[in-house]
Amino acid sequence: MGRSLLLLSVLNLWLQGFCQDVIQSPEISWRSASQSAEMTCRHTRDKGHNQMYWFRQRPGEAMTFVAYTVFGGAPDYSGDSAQTKYSAVKDSIEEGALTVKDLQPGDAGRYFCAVSKHSDARSQRG
Repeated sequence: MGRSLLLLSVLNLWLQGFCQDVIQSPEISWRSASQSAEMTCRHTRDKGHNQMYWFRQRPGEAMTFVAYTVFGGAPDYSGDSAQTKYSAVKDSIEEGALTVKDLQPGDAGRYFCAVSKHSDARSQRG
């Protein structure tokens, strides 16, 4: 039985400019259905940039939020189903990763990460 390959590509998305300060890898990842794919994101911004956001853009669709991580905190996903589909970690202020589990054709697309400085506004939401 033939295996279909899924293409996951990662592109840099940055807040407050400076694309060269946010680096994602790998740039392109080909995986078979039911496998997992991990993408890493790191930045060279100052230590205040401890928040990381992950987004997905399927072909022909708008970008959607997938996960939020902050160094020293638990990840926040876009919904209950996203928590079983994705695993987001932030092992240091400068680096994090997103894993897409049990790949299916609907997972193909571009994945973006963004970093941002800490803001008390997020911690005060109700």
